[in-house]
Order: sequence, then C-alpha cells, then structure tokens
Amino acid sequence: MKRIVSRVRKAVEDYDMIKDGDKIGVGVSGGKDSLVLLGALSMLSRYYPKKFTVVGLTLDMGYKADWSNVQKYCDELGVEYVVKPTNIAEVIFDYRKEENPCSLCAKMRRGALNDLALEMGCQRVALGHHNDDVLETFLLSLLYEGRINCFSPVTYLDRTDLYSIRPLIYTREADIKSVAKRLELPVTKSLCPADGNTKREEIKNILKDLDKSVNSGLKKRLFTAIGTSGIDGWEKEKASTKRKNDD
Repeated sequence: MKRIVSRVRKAVEDYDMIKDGDKIGVGVSGGKDSLVLLGALSMLSRYYPKKFTVVGLTLDMGYKADWSNVQKYCDELGVEYVVKPTNIAEVIFDYRKEENPCSLCAKMRRGALNDLALEMGCQRVALGHHNDDVLETFLLSLLYEGRINCFSPVTYLDRTDLYSIRPLIYTREADIKSVAKRLELPVTKSLCPADGNTKREEIKNILKDLDKSVNSGLKKRLFTAIGTSGIDGWEKEKASTKRKNDD
C-alpha cells in the first residue's frame, strides 16, 4: 500500500488534484479499485502538507448488495461512509431494457454520485480509474469511435462546481489486485448483468495479448504517448496552470 500511496501522491502533485481544506468524496463501488483508492487517500491525508478529509460514497444500484463489510473497513480507516439507495438498475434493465447499458449507466451514476458529493459538502470526487483504465479508454475511443481521446486526470464540472479527480492513473491494476488480496479488503462482486461482457473487456484482452507479443514495455510507452498527445487535461504544466488560474 505504501507504494500505491506514493504513486497516488505523485499523480496528485503532477496534476494539482487537491487543495488545502478540501473534502473529497471517494466513489466506492465495493470493487478493488475504489477500496484501494479510499485506503490510499485516507493514508495520504494523515501527513500530506495540504490538509484534506475523505468520505466514502456508495450508490446502491438496487441489487440489494450488503455493504456492512465496507462499513467496517471505513470504520477501521476512520473514514465517514455514506450509502445512497438508487433505482438505476431498475431504470436501465427493467424500464428501458438497454441492450448496451454501460454508457447510460455510467452517466446516471456520475450524476447521482456528484449529487451525493454536494450533499456531503465535498469539493472533489475521487474516482478509482487506474493506469490500465487510461489505456483501455484511449484504445476504446481510437478503435470504436475513430478519435484520439481519453478522460482527464482532473475535470472541472461547471454545473456542480465540483472537481472530478483520478489519483490512481499511475497505478497498475495488477498492483491494486495484489494489495486488495494481501490486505483482505472487503471486495464486493459486481451484481451487474453486463459485468465482464463489454467492449472494455475486449480491449483489456487485446492489450494483454499485445503486451506479451510486442514486449513488456508496451503499456508504459502507450501511457507516455497519451501524456504527450495533446489530449485535453493531460499536459501536466498546462493542467496545473489552468487550475491555478481558475482558482
């Protein structure tokens, strides 16, 4: 976990993700990524020069999941934890019967999470997208949309006056898996009917095969390419300067 905290700190500093006095709502899905992120930010908050607090935010999608073990984990961290019931699953699968539900689901979850963050007095929402997510999103955009694009490390949401931050962008999924297993984190299996049957899963497998067949440095070079591509929000100096000017 110390190594992950170190990478989280580097991402935070490279992209000026946190301001002094911030309250950060961490989106906790119950998966390994969000639980590790919650733990890492909680640890970082204990000694980081800019003082900030962390709160865990969970949207219950309507699958009747048990969040008691996540609550215990938050209690151990000394972090406030809030679960908000929603009917997102019902809307997507029962009412709309979406054949490709991921896009609409992500949009609804983002809106509900931001609303909850505002209710809790947060200035920033931290999401658990890691290094592999960055690469997969870039390739999804390139191969399926025909454009060079990726989510940004930091995004300002002008409608809500919130900042969305992604402190795990330097952290590999394999390291997150290892830490989650070693610390026996209360990972909750996704109950979504579409889980594991998506375009993202296809891209994940393609990347895995390419990394083996080309060489082990492929992912690192691809990430470097994203950082120097001119995609909005990925140039460290410009991103930091822009946010300072906004503030």
